[in-house]
Amino acid sequence: MALIVQKFGGTSVGSTERIKNVAKRVARWRAQGHSIILVPSAMAGETNRLIALAKEISPSPDPRELDVIAATGEQVTIGLLAMAMHAEGLKAKSFTGPQVGVLTDSTFTKARILKIDQDRIRQALAEGNVVVVAGFQGADEDGNITTLGRGGSDTSAVALAAAMKADECQIYTDVDGVYTTDPRVVPEARKLDTITFEEMLEMASLGSKVLQIRSVEFAGKYKVKLRVLSSFQDEGEGTLITVEERGNMEQPVISGIAFNRDEAKLTVLGVPDRPGIAYQILGPIADANIDVDMIIQNIGQYDTTDFSFTVNRSDYNKAFAILKAVKEKIGARDITGDTTTCKVSAVGVGMRSHPGVASKMFGALAKEGINLQMISTSEIKISVVIEEKYLELAVRVLHKAFGLEKPQKATLGLTGRGETDIITPS
Repeated sequence: MALIVQKFGGTSVGSTERIKNVAKRVARWRAQGHSIILVPSAMAGETNRLIALAKEISPSPDPRELDVIAATGEQVTIGLLAMAMHAEGLKAKSFTGPQVGVLTDSTFTKARILKIDQDRIRQALAEGNVVVVAGFQGADEDGNITTLGRGGSDTSAVALAAAMKADECQIYTDVDGVYTTDPRVVPEARKLDTITFEEMLEMASLGSKVLQIRSVEFAGKYKVKLRVLSSFQDEGEGTLITVEERGNMEQPVISGIAFNRDEAKLTVLGVPDRPGIAYQILGPIADANIDVDMIIQNIGQYDTTDFSFTVNRSDYNKAFAILKAVKEKIGARDITGDTTTCKVSAVGVGMRSHPGVASKMFGALAKEGINLQMISTSEIKISVVIEEKYLELAVRVLHKAFGLEKPQKATLGLTGRGETDIITPS
């Protein structure tokens, strides 16, 4: 039967009752003959509580010691899960990240996995155990405990699935899959049976919060098949995130509509039109660790141009202050800003083979009188910046224009890895 890695988030293991429910779910998978590796997060709110304790001692805690503290959240969870498994009549063993040889670099609080030693896990599986491995953590070459930062448990699960050549990595969350858009905005939003890694990466980067970008990148790199499932539903096959398989599925032109409310636009007016000016503007922004999203530079006129870009709304004030200094240095005329913008994006690998997606998108928005302030495209996505007050209208209009309420044609079952080329940490 299959080897499956199952990751449960903090909400899914947020109480002893929910931990017992996870054990019951695992028991059903074991009854089907599957081998299971469990990767839990800390109980909901626990990591924040531990970090808050550290900051009561020191406002700027030492990163090494902070990792020592933060890693204990997952350690509690794995012990409780193993006990819950025993209560269900299952053999189970819990391991911390360092115990199973999750080797990381020494970047405390945001370490990266270098390799995973498989021997201890394989031995425990061979003995008939459900193996419970703490997510979010590992150790560096000197034996120091490290944590993986934001989305670390998802990354741990995917890395283990890659190392163990698991048939599938299942991510259990509080939603039952990936939807064509947020159902709270569009009630007709439909759960996708399948989505490609490329599309999921775009959706995650453009505002979808179902999966962390880092774990999707890792899964795509090592060709680990991911499935998103609800930990609160016993039925349903969730959403499979995989490489594009045109022979097995009918790929729609657009798979989903993503959006991000937290966009802010900055414009530098009357910029001297000369080489290197973009660097002079954006260099100080990058030095301040501010991520820039969309960029537009207008055609020069009378030896000047206008330069616009977007940042996360939380970085707006900081970026505006930097531009004030830049304005004087480069001799720009003025700086303007807008914190009432948002970004709406259409995502789909079908764009590659279907022309006219952009015109259809722009036409649908034009009919509703929605003005496009900025446009950005890639092979599989088109993003526009619009006024925030039109966000929900724009999402509904585009969802309908591309027929995303219609059922997706696909067949699913438990997938094997097939003949994929996997670079496995050893």
